[in-house]
Amino acid sequence: MTKNLLSSAVFAGLIAGLIAALLQFVFVIPLLLEGELYETGARLHFHADGTPQSDRSAPGLGGEWGRHLMTIGFNLVTYTGYGLLLVASMGFARERVGFQITPKSGIIWGLAGFVAVQLAPAVGLPPELPGTPAAELAPRQIWWISTILATAAGMALIAFGRGVFMHLLGLLVILAPQLIGAPHLDTFYGVAPPELSAEFVTHSLGFAAVGWVTLGYFCAFFFAPDDDV
Repeated sequence: MTKNLLSSAVFAGLIAGLIAALLQFVFVIPLLLEGELYETGARLHFHADGTPQSDRSAPGLGGEWGRHLMTIGFNLVTYTGYGLLLVASMGFARERVGFQITPKSGIIWGLAGFVAVQLAPAVGLPPELPGTPAAELAPRQIWWISTILATAAGMALIAFGRGVFMHLLGLLVILAPQLIGAPHLDTFYGVAPPELSAEFVTHSLGFAAVGWVTLGYFCAFFFAPDDDV
């Protein structure tokens, strides 16, 4: 089972990582590079007199292939790690709870992973363009990790817990970090247009969801017994 777990996570992680990297190249990285132009001052949102200056001509991807290769490698490693956690959770659910693992149910597992790791933390700390002011790093990291753990635990209580009490407890655990609130600055000030930031957040989360769904599907596809596929 351990060998099947590892191979399933690796194969699924490679597929999902490549797809996620491709989507980032097309939709996310151009916005990131455009945000860096505002961060460095090469492009301004407004002149000193308040007149608009920015345009919608996003920079190309050429000239930074070393950086792009690192992005591909990061995606492969990251999604393989996520795949290990996902397959391990699937195996635990199958052995202890009797949950049937199929590619279709793998999609649900992938969506659950997306909610726990990406969407729930983004409620308080959305993806940020370069140059976006933010609170101190350590408190944000603590809140981010706590939110992931709380959301995953809460969803597990809802999915596998028995009785209304366990379901309500799971909901409370999910909401706890959101009720506490993420660390934020007292004021808002940034150099990039808010429209660009909103587009960056939407694309980052949307295509992360695609990567997670792909990961969940292929984790279940490679991990499920032959008679379940």
